[in-house]
Amino acid sequence: MPIDPTPRLPVDDQLPGARAVLTVTGEDRPGVTARLFAALSDGDGAPLEVLDVEQVVVHGHLVLGVVVASLRAEGGGPDPAQALATRLRELAARVAADTGMDVLVEPASEPDHGPAAGRPHHVIVLGRPVPPDAVAGAARAIAGIGGNIDAIRRLSDYPVTSFELTVSGAEATELRTALASVAATTGADIAVEQVGLARRSKRLIVLDVDSTLVRGEVIDELAARAGRAADVARITAAAMNGELDFAESLRARVAVLAGLPVEVLDEVREHLVLTPGARTLIRTLQRMGFRCGIVSGGFTQITDPLAETLGLDFAAANTLEVVDGRLTGGLVGEIVDRPGKARALARFAEQYGIPMDQTVAVGDGANDLDMLNAAGLGIAFNAKPFVREQAHTALNQPYLDAVLQVLGFTRDEVLDAVP
Repeated sequence: MPIDPTPRLPVDDQLPGARAVLTVTGEDRPGVTARLFAALSDGDGAPLEVLDVEQVVVHGHLVLGVVVASLRAEGGGPDPAQALATRLRELAARVAADTGMDVLVEPASEPDHGPAAGRPHHVIVLGRPVPPDAVAGAARAIAGIGGNIDAIRRLSDYPVTSFELTVSGAEATELRTALASVAATTGADIAVEQVGLARRSKRLIVLDVDSTLVRGEVIDELAARAGRAADVARITAAAMNGELDFAESLRARVAVLAGLPVEVLDEVREHLVLTPGARTLIRTLQRMGFRCGIVSGGFTQITDPLAETLGLDFAAANTLEVVDGRLTGGLVGEIVDRPGKARALARFAEQYGIPMDQTVAVGDGANDLDMLNAAGLGIAFNAKPFVREQAHTALNQPYLDAVLQVLGFTRDEVLDAVP
């Protein structure tokens, strides 16, 4: 006896009947979908099967597409496709009269069951605003490598406008390469992610601090108070561009702080300015069950109080040595440099039992690259070109909560997460 004795209909590629697509358009109103499907289930003729449905409402305008197939040959002639079309056009006329919508009936081609060239991907186009040439350029680039846009939806209209294109028939690498020039030309951000459960299964995010979570560089603020701002700025720029070893450059910058009173750290911390959208990003992800924390090449005297204020789960940074109430110009403990940041990410993921492919890292400098590449998704945020080219994806918007759209969250989901 079979495990499941329930009779089953033949699969769609074995159906003997014809296929058709009905497209309903017009001003949206209640009951349109119900009326159409009620009509499809009523009347004479061979029973129908619904093979596909897509519906979207764009500023009050409904577009509903339904693909149906006849489960056996239609009567009334030797051409089953023509018989089905005649039947459906009569049905469409009744639905149109009842609802005031336009209902178009067209033949539907047989589905292509051949292997697709690559798994589907999401292409996220973000900007403030998104210029039409960004969408046009992305569409041309996708078509140029043999890809197809299967669906488009809006993710957000504030603080950035973002659209998600579902693309089939193209590989991730060629998609990113083709779309990079579109982003550079139009000024829009374009991110690429593979379709699948992994995208919405992320559970831990790590943020760099200087020029990511907060505006500016803490070391530069401290150096200004020591009268050595220009010297430190040159070293910082070289390190962030990957021209200097971070640990070496960090020690050189910290050395110029020797003699500063420890109270200077409190002054700098009090004047920190969070990047716009930082609180929204953290609050939203926390309410969605994320573990959130910071991993910084900066200093624990700054980052630990910041983590406490924001209610973060973890923090890692360097520690300035203090003797008799003054900075010595040295560091104590393990240096959190480029490999150290990646180790910290792995340590926190292990602590919370979260696989690395379910982690997200966000940063802007060369010392973030190991962390960005070790994470399941590494996002270069307003980063140097050297970093943007090597990260999984890049954001050049001034709003940190645009990360939510890269993760696939809509504006409505963000609002729902607000207590």
